[in-house]
This record gives sequence, structure tokens and C-alpha cells, in this order.
Amino acid sequence: MQPRIRENYVKAIYKLCQKNKEGAYTNDIALALQVKAGTVSESLKKLSEEGFIVYYKHRAVKLSAKGQQLALRIIRRHRLWEVFLVEKLGFGWDEIHPMAEELEHIDFDQLTDRLDVFLDKPSVDPHGDPIPDKNGKLSKVNYRNLTACSLHEYVSMVGIENHQPSFLQLLDQLGLRLGTKLLIKEIIPFDGSMLVKIGKKEFYLSKTVSENILVGPHKE
Repeated sequence: MQPRIRENYVKAIYKLCQKNKEGAYTNDIALALQVKAGTVSESLKKLSEEGFIVYYKHRAVKLSAKGQQLALRIIRRHRLWEVFLVEKLGFGWDEIHPMAEELEHIDFDQLTDRLDVFLDKPSVDPHGDPIPDKNGKLSKVNYRNLTACSLHEYVSMVGIENHQPSFLQLLDQLGLRLGTKLLIKEIIPFDGSMLVKIGKKEFYLSKTVSENILVGPHKE
């Protein structure tokens, strides 16, 4: 299997397994990679033969220890490049994902390690996602969904669930960025929308938007 294809499969399976502890199903992998289910089945057999997944026909697949290690290496490269693109080249956080999708396949550990040092060893990417260290260890994060917060609670925005450019552009328009402090002024029972306050500005967030915002404790 070509390295790029292998890496795309392993990363997709890793992310699907983060959402579903049972594993990644063929149709979900096909949807994530935009390929046919039959193509996925053939690729899974190859990945199993190469030792990257634990695969049984008609069952969800999981990554082996070898596959897990590869997935975290890819994710580390991807997220470090995203930091570089935003902090050093001035790209917007809504622009960087497709570029990082290409750059993540540059597989030179020395380059990755030097990039990490050059960026002062960031712990999260521009979207708030944790960056694995060189040993594949992920920092524990205390994130929760904005919809889980209480009335009059004061929190800080620390991440997002939705990485689509249109969603990120909406957050930019609203002035919502990582580190933004929010005060929850009102929660509408009918539709779950929220009135939030940022500085002197107040506005409503729909339930859909709130569900895709991750927050942590407010720190002065």
C-alpha cells in the first residue's frame, strides 16, 4: 500500500475510533475518505496484513499498537504544521486544514522535531486540539461543550468540534477565538440557544453553534 494512502486510512480510523469505542465501520471509513465501500474492504485487508489494524470481516476495525503509533505521528505533524501556518505565515484558521493535509505526509522525524522546537513546543493547534509529543503522548484536556454550561457561568473558549471553514468564518465574525471569555447571560428552553456576553458585546448563539464550541474554566 502506498504510504500516503496508508496514512490517510490510519488517521481516519483513529478519529472514528475516538468517536465510537466499538471501532470504525467500513461505511464510515468510506464516507470519511470519500471512497467506495468495496475499496475500503480491500484496503483494510492490506492494513491488517501489514499489522496496522485488528480486522475481522463484517465487524468494526481498531488500530493495533503499530497503527496507533503511526496515527499519532501523522496527527502530530498535521497539528504542528497548522500552528506554523497560522503563527509564522499568517494564514487564517479557516484556511489551514487542506494545506496541513498535504504537509502531514512529509515523514522526517528530524524535521518534525525541529519544527516543534521552532514553534516553542505548542501543546495545542490553532483549533484547540492537543498535539501529541514525540512519544505519541497526548496531554489531558478538561474541555466540555458550551451547551453543558450553566446560566451566569463564566468560561473560556478552548476548542471547537467543527473545523469546516464556514463555521470558523462565522466564529471570526462573532469575535469568538481560542481564549475568548464568555459569560452565559440567558439560556432559551425552547430551542437551547444562548445569550452570551463577550466584553461589552452581547449576542445569541444557536444550539448548533454552541454544540460545536468547547470551553474550559475561566482564568483571570
